[in-house]
Amino acid sequence: MRCRAARRLYKALGRRGIFLAILGTGKTCWGVSFLVDPPEDHGLQLLTQLCGLRHWSWLWILCGLATLASAFVRIGRDWAGFLAAFIPPTVWAIAYTHAAISGYYSRGIFVALWYLTSHVGVIWWASTVPEHSVPPPPRTPRRGKAA
Repeated sequence: MRCRAARRLYKALGRRGIFLAILGTGKTCWGVSFLVDPPEDHGLQLLTQLCGLRHWSWLWILCGLATLASAFVRIGRDWAGFLAAFIPPTVWAIAYTHAAISGYYSRGIFVALWYLTSHVGVIWWASTVPEHSVPPPPRTPRRGKAA
């Protein structure tokens, strides 16, 4: 019974929807972690000058929920989910780059590159992958029929 439900969900969401659902859940959880127990603001001074990390957690939460919701829309209309997924790590990468350049956080450039590659780059790439990029298998002749 569980496998049938999982197959039905996979068929309804497709590969892009599954990716958005996983990403949206992760971003929402990441945001909740900042809300529940905000870490030190090492490298995020550009952001914390405007407001605290608890406030910035809502960027992750809202964008995560938008990403998750976009998993359930039709392919081609899921662009908003990819855009929502793209925003928080881009903001964090900008903050860490600023921290590295200004000398506040020497590791900032490495953290920024990590966000840009493992988050922004992956989201950007996934947004360009078509739902069905694998060609269908070649048709085999039926038994008893000549090719």
